[in-house]
Amino acid sequence: MGTKLRLDKYLSDMNIGTRSEVRSMIRKGRVFINSLPCLKPEEKVSIDKDEVSLDGNIIEYEKYSYFMLNKPAGVVSATEDKQDRTVLDLLETVKRKDLFPVGRLDKDTEGLLLITNDGDMAHRLLSPKREVVKVYYARIDGSVTEEDAAVFLAGVSIGDEKPCLPAKLEILKSDDISEINLSIYEGRYHQVKRMFEAIGKRVIYLKRISMGGLDLDNSLKPGEYRRLTINEVNYLKDITSLI
Repeated sequence: MGTKLRLDKYLSDMNIGTRSEVRSMIRKGRVFINSLPCLKPEEKVSIDKDEVSLDGNIIEYEKYSYFMLNKPAGVVSATEDKQDRTVLDLLETVKRKDLFPVGRLDKDTEGLLLITNDGDMAHRLLSPKREVVKVYYARIDGSVTEEDAAVFLAGVSIGDEKPCLPAKLEILKSDDISEINLSIYEGRYHQVKRMFEAIGKRVIYLKRISMGGLDLDNSLKPGEYRRLTINEVNYLKDITSLI
């Protein structure tokens, strides 16, 4: 039979307005279902079969939404928090209530964070068995060496039951404050910070710049976001179906 939604939820999910705003639009006769006017906000609509229009413009229902956020420091990767601002609070123009971050970045970590309501894709991207690559840029207190890179490539122990999977450490600058890119294939708690602690060094800045081969859009300032393009969504679907 397909999924059915209340008409007011259908419209509010598509960012037409708040539930109260779209109810007002419906009662004013501005909304049509299959070319027939509908004055009932509670009317059920099939997202697969029915055609909904507002002021003559067809409103197609998007079952899944995908966003790229450049997460700033100071916000938490959660759907809600009693103390701190969350990454969902940053999506000010998005009205959907079923979105969630794909994984998490620490409160003080910046960079690429995907936000969606597609639980299946999120699960596949985060599954340790699939080993989806995540690339981080970091500044390190101390000189990072090729010996450190060899330790990471061999699988450094961070105190867990198993050592980390082999990780690629690219040294961009080795000095009192070093700059590196690190490619990892897991998402353990505070993993990057703990990996450097294991070799006696400290991460002083951390930013995720890529996930699964999808790079952070450099035009997004911290706190800014955009919808993924159709090509980006299809790319993520492809890589998660292949791995």
